[in-house]
Amino acid sequence: MAAPIIETCHVACCANRTPNVLSWGRGGLIAYGTCNSVALYDPQKCVVAVLNGHTGRVNTVQWVHREDCGEETHLVSGGSDSLLIVWEAQDGKVCFKAIRSRNSPHTIFPILACGGDDCRIHLYAQCNGQFRKVLSLQGHEDWIRGVEWAYGDLLLASCAQDCLIRVWRLVAKSRTKRNAQEERTIRMSEDVFTLTQNDASSAFAVTLESVLAGHENKVYGVHWQPPVIKGGDQHQSLSLLSASMDKTMILWAQEEGSGVWVEQVRVGEVGGNTLGFYGCQMSPDGSMILAHAFHGALHLWTQSHGKEGEWSPGVVISGHFNAVQDLSWDPEGEFILSVGSDQTTRLLTPWKRMDQTQPTWHEISRPQIHGYDMQCLAMVGRFQYVSGADEKVLRVFRAPRNFVENFANISGTPLAKLLASSDTVDQPEGASTPALGLSNKAVFQGTLCNYFEIDFLCNFVCVCVSTEPPPEDHLLQNTLWPEVQKLYGHGFEMFCLASDSGRTVVASACKASKAEHAAVLLWSSTSWRQLQALPCHSLTVTQMAFSPNGLFLLAVSRDRTWSLWKRDDPATTPTNTEPHFSLYTSTRKDTAVHTRIIWSCDWSADNKYFVTSSRDKKVIVWGDCSSSEAIVTPDEPPVIRPCSSIIDVGDSATAVSFCPILCPGNSYLLAVGLESGQVLLYKWELSEEPAGASDWTRYGETDSSQSHSLTVKRLRWRPRAGRAGQGGEEEGEGSITAADSSWVQLASAGADHSVKIFNINRLAV
Repeated sequence: MAAPIIETCHVACCANRTPNVLSWGRGGLIAYGTCNSVALYDPQKCVVAVLNGHTGRVNTVQWVHREDCGEETHLVSGGSDSLLIVWEAQDGKVCFKAIRSRNSPHTIFPILACGGDDCRIHLYAQCNGQFRKVLSLQGHEDWIRGVEWAYGDLLLASCAQDCLIRVWRLVAKSRTKRNAQEERTIRMSEDVFTLTQNDASSAFAVTLESVLAGHENKVYGVHWQPPVIKGGDQHQSLSLLSASMDKTMILWAQEEGSGVWVEQVRVGEVGGNTLGFYGCQMSPDGSMILAHAFHGALHLWTQSHGKEGEWSPGVVISGHFNAVQDLSWDPEGEFILSVGSDQTTRLLTPWKRMDQTQPTWHEISRPQIHGYDMQCLAMVGRFQYVSGADEKVLRVFRAPRNFVENFANISGTPLAKLLASSDTVDQPEGASTPALGLSNKAVFQGTLCNYFEIDFLCNFVCVCVSTEPPPEDHLLQNTLWPEVQKLYGHGFEMFCLASDSGRTVVASACKASKAEHAAVLLWSSTSWRQLQALPCHSLTVTQMAFSPNGLFLLAVSRDRTWSLWKRDDPATTPTNTEPHFSLYTSTRKDTAVHTRIIWSCDWSADNKYFVTSSRDKKVIVWGDCSSSEAIVTPDEPPVIRPCSSIIDVGDSATAVSFCPILCPGNSYLLAVGLESGQVLLYKWELSEEPAGASDWTRYGETDSSQSHSLTVKRLRWRPRAGRAGQGGEEEGEGSITAADSSWVQLASAGADHSVKIFNINRLAV
């Protein structure tokens, strides 16, 4: 069987901001809505599948439970696109089991409970094929946010914005009349209704079993522990889990003997400028509980073995809760930084565990939590980066020592190697953000003890050594990177950034509607001074890329043109002269090949060619086609022109990237991201007379489950061959095996809030 060309390595995504969007199946898979998709997540591994079918936000997800308590094979999702989709498992490993109906003298009345914004619970019963309203339960004093039936005992749990949980009991009424003594007995008031089906009538009564008061804010979710099969019968453990906006989950159960409902366990999040939980779920065996928060983060707690009543935080995946705008690999290809419209910068890396052969990707740091939507970033060295947001200021961040130590523990990279590749002189321990500020302030070892005295000014920083990915509350407060510099110079919001391979120059561009604001600014990464402005375009520069040798800077623009800037030869200038660029060549509106905005660009690894992609669906490779050498000759007139045939990819090409590992036979591997969310793989080979796109070969594409559900915003290849986290321990850290060298990795950022990492098999191309 041929090896697949594209494999999904990791999907970083979070839950949508809505209740009832997460469901834990008895097979162990957690299904939750993320943007317009449904993610299937295995807590022990990673996201195993993404279901794309909705065109609007997914608002509710629910597994269809089976009567035999077996593994579910059907899933229902509902979205803001007014669609309900039923998904069916078709994996050969899932065995469908037919359940025969048993003849029973009992009459079955399906009852539906609905919580309304009128503070009432409305009960509907199916009689003769039609649902009709039979009763309204009053008691809550605000909107009903969740209702759920228990199996076995007919108990209904409801929660509302009045901070209370109510447990109702449904019982069948006896047809016999009460005697005088029963009439005098004090009992709870009952709401009675009668159902008739096939000329048979039955009376039912609903009573209030208990009112649970323990939360201090709106309660958004309640969930009963799933039933299990014991001795051939279904057994329901009456444990009720609740989640609230007060950042806590409570596990309720009846006290033995008295039957009073009491709080058994309370877990939650402490600190951080966040809101609480939107919903909760319990694992099939009751050993794990999970909540999803207002900002989409998952919070997992696991019951400690041998310690009853003790729960500890677990490791889960995380992701952006809004569009991901940009991402970048570190120079060694060991971690990924991403920025998004959720105003955060996140760092993902593989986690190596001794008990597992394959590493899993996790977020281990959140270097920046901003007050503006993030737009772009560029790595400057191993542990330093520049970011831009919807503001005029660029910000420079450097990793604290605590992050370097934790990264070594989690990734398995020797600490000495990491310290040798970073500037550890006067390196702070961590960072903290003032309560009314946007800048991350450095925290040094000597000042940690004083933070208790100024806690009203800054969020307290807890510097600790981690051997596993941190939980959400730790990411929010203790993994910030200190801001070391601000760069001023642009007149409007930042749009794109780029840095050269030598990490000496950073290029930046902002939104522009006039030529005076469309100039590219160059910055020195040593002094952080502005080196020069490069005016050429009349509208926003949408993306920039330095050639791998650092001699050229390519810029593409909304004005449908590109410009190529050449760096002055260092051999002809004094050593103390800072880098200087001059215009080498450019296209004009009357000579431009692209007819719509150019979204993306990139360079080939050998510096010979660059590629552009546009909204006009065209992808073009450019270069000096008359020469087999890289574009380095300054004396000859520029002859940069299309070297490839113009290929139509069928949709707006919003992202493009050259693979840094060359293919055999002087061919190049490219990835193209589309507005539809699909990623295409092409192999391009220089041809003397390309016609009909004969120089292009389409080798692969992401299928519906691998693609983004919205626009691909950025594509970045890992700068070296192999898969991150797969380095051979015996051969030395950073080395790769022969089998792993056939793989390359591609990271993609999407407007669907996700970061995806793909493994590409070069031998299959």
